[in-house]
Amino acid sequence: MIGISKLYCGTVQPGDPLRYARRSGLLPSELLQFSADKKPVVVWNCTQRCNLRCVHCYSASDASSGQDELTTADARAMIDDLAGFGAAVLLFSGGEPLLRGDLLELIAHARQAGLRAVLSSNGTKISPSLARELAGAGLSYIGISLDGASQRTNDCFRGRSGAFVAALDGMRNCQARGVKVGLRFTITAHNLAELPGVFELIEREKIPRACFYHLVAAGRGGEILDGELTGDQTRQAVDIILEKTRALHEAGRAVEVLTVGNHADGPYLYLKLLAQNPARAAEVYKLLQFNGGNSSGEGIGCISWDGSVSPDQFWRERVVGNIRDEPFSKIWTGQGSELLRQLRRRKELLQGRCQRCRFLDVCNGNLRARAQAAGNGTWGDDPACYLSDEEISI
Repeated sequence: MIGISKLYCGTVQPGDPLRYARRSGLLPSELLQFSADKKPVVVWNCTQRCNLRCVHCYSASDASSGQDELTTADARAMIDDLAGFGAAVLLFSGGEPLLRGDLLELIAHARQAGLRAVLSSNGTKISPSLARELAGAGLSYIGISLDGASQRTNDCFRGRSGAFVAALDGMRNCQARGVKVGLRFTITAHNLAELPGVFELIEREKIPRACFYHLVAAGRGGEILDGELTGDQTRQAVDIILEKTRALHEAGRAVEVLTVGNHADGPYLYLKLLAQNPARAAEVYKLLQFNGGNSSGEGIGCISWDGSVSPDQFWRERVVGNIRDEPFSKIWTGQGSELLRQLRRRKELLQGRCQRCRFLDVCNGNLRARAQAAGNGTWGDDPACYLSDEEISI
């Protein structure tokens, strides 16, 4: 996760996270990416069921899914363990988490246990009354997915006519009841042209946060024909995000903009700033070092609907334990998983371009799930790195 508005627009300085000793338990949520202790953000795919069938869904969710889900008692025990462990955030995801009948109870339990609870949803089921209930449960943030600036593009991606209008209504209902909303957009070759329109929507709807995801070939995400961007297209996409974010900042609009799923964005942003403002570039590099790049198996982890634990939500086939057998805290800190041990010393295992890259300390080898999906093995190159050999040369 790369904080574009924080880094490119100078809204965060290196001293800001240092003021909290970079401790995740003390840092405000907007500074968690700069924590030093790497207490994990835990993504809980609390159900595989979904009322949509998105073409790029990493969990391959649909209406017929949903076997072997954790019970309410299982989930409450998991939440208590995560709270005692000091997990930074619990992200309720899916499928569509709002299809779980006990979701409001579990959000409230997480908040009472002291966890920061956030929700990832397609937004289509959020009526005014449900938005009120989410606020009452203590939910402070919800990320709602849109994959186009137009109904035609979004609904094609989401597999249901009317999804665009319903998601916008869900956003408006949440904002009207004081629940902070973020827009989530997955960039592919098929919707790249709609990025400027998405920023217009952000401004028009007064959405305070936006996360732009790079496509990962997991679940149905690996089945999108010609969906992955070329290196040049990725640069084009990131350039648009940088330009539009700066324009919002200069217009006095305090929108937090982030990119997710490609840590090459950090070095790319640094190189852009180095040509424009070397002093700020040096500050940004320090912040990128604080961020540390990809932290699968360290600063982020995933629990699936059946209790399986994985290093991140895109790498669910690499199971390192199950909370039905052992609490997450013990799985995460124990010595039972060779993969977790390797991820925590990955710099000595990475191969190819990563091994000789001067930005390894701020990227950390990018996404291992994507390297494996491309046939490059666990420690080979992530094909989504769009930096040239000249740019990465030491």
